[in-house]
Amino acid sequence: MKCSANVGKGDKTFRIILGIIIIAAGFYFKSWWGAVGLLPLLTAVSGVCPAYLPFKISTKGKDEQ
Repeated sequence: MKCSANVGKGDKTFRIILGIIIIAAGFYFKSWWGAVGLLPLLTAVSGVCPAYLPFKISTKGKDEQ
């Protein structure tokens, strides 16, 4: 099954910032929960959000197709 990219530029930027904040908070509070920050980073880098797939959601604009 081929997963096409469904994460747009704005969504990617938000996910990268959120991932960095979560990871930094994990380091600051010395908690393994910081590892959760890898999820938004991985979806931003891959451009595919598995949670969007069943609902056929895409945050990509027409110029990003």
